[in-house]
Amino acid sequence: MRAVGLDEPFFVRRGRGAYLEDAEGNHYLDWVLSWGPLLFGHADRETVDAVRAAAADGTSFGAPTEREVELAAEIVAAVPSVEQVRLVSSGTEAAMSAVRLARAATRRDRVLKFAGCYHGHADGLLVDAGSGIATLGIPATPGVPTAVAADTLVSPFNDLDMTAEAVAAYGEGLACILVEPVAGNMGVVPPEPGFLEGLRRLCDASGALLVFDEVISGFRVARGGAQERYGVLPDLTILGKIIGGGLPLAAFGGRTDLMSLLAPAGDVYQAGTLSGNPLATAAGLAVLHRLRDGAVYDELERTGARLESGLRDAAAGRPVSVQRVGAMVTLFFRAGGVRDFTEASACDTERYGALFRHLLAAGIYVAPSQFEALFVSLAHDDAAVDRTVEAVASFFEAVA
Repeated sequence: MRAVGLDEPFFVRRGRGAYLEDAEGNHYLDWVLSWGPLLFGHADRETVDAVRAAAADGTSFGAPTEREVELAAEIVAAVPSVEQVRLVSSGTEAAMSAVRLARAATRRDRVLKFAGCYHGHADGLLVDAGSGIATLGIPATPGVPTAVAADTLVSPFNDLDMTAEAVAAYGEGLACILVEPVAGNMGVVPPEPGFLEGLRRLCDASGALLVFDEVISGFRVARGGAQERYGVLPDLTILGKIIGGGLPLAAFGGRTDLMSLLAPAGDVYQAGTLSGNPLATAAGLAVLHRLRDGAVYDELERTGARLESGLRDAAAGRPVSVQRVGAMVTLFFRAGGVRDFTEASACDTERYGALFRHLLAAGIYVAPSQFEALFVSLAHDDAAVDRTVEAVASFFEAVA
């Protein structure tokens, strides 16, 4: 909240659909939705009922359950590149484990990531990260050993030439290229035509693995994620948020020959007491089963396009850009669009903070950071879009 000019956050009492109520009884139209997981909105009845029924049978077992297998099968059926999957409890854990697996499979140490892409708070992945690191302006994180950070290479997002130069220089020691195929942690930045295809070619040529972090884009920009939307298949995929239905659950998966290296089948160790928690798998299944219906994504696309168009009209003539991929939208305070973290960092964050405060006073909650997205859900109707667009228009009229 300090990044947008406020001293303290509000504290949430409850949520319903597209709305929040804070501890003081104020109500807000919510475009954050727990930072993306709640595709059907807060307190979705089908999800809540599934969690209640699961809790009645026990909250944790430390032993396999059928729902773990059912959820894994649902993920494999939806995500094109995934043949086997391992469930974990957070996106950070999934990213850390996927990188460990990539290093074991290739017998190499280096990881190439992209400036502004956030992959959780594991030590080696905090270099030039987006999300909270960008929002708080933290250039480096105390506690990360220099030797760990030294194995992380960083390239500009959407710059295939510089990425190719890095691969040419360090390719023999490169375990993987790790990327958000649709950047969501520096605001919504889509991949330029040919960028993801180029990463696939670079990995094939160098022997490195291509790892897609689809914690945000998975099951949001398409049922099969960005890899379905753009037709580029990675070797490993990191998933989270929507697959847990709002409860702590994430996953990583990929080809069988890679996943079989994990213990107990192989010798790459990974474990977690609460992985595949029965409440989280119940919530995830309650959501993913409904995403088999293509009409869900038609409606998300329609609402997202309506919001995008409305924001563009509201900001017409001002030095701003609106970028969207499916049900992810960002209004950047920068003219000419944003293609990488350097351009995102050049946005007028003071003006964004003023917009945030204006919207919050109007009962509309958007991300308290320029470097995040508005998350469209099935709970957002046309009235919610219209209300938001009108409030944004009134802000620009007031500061004209």
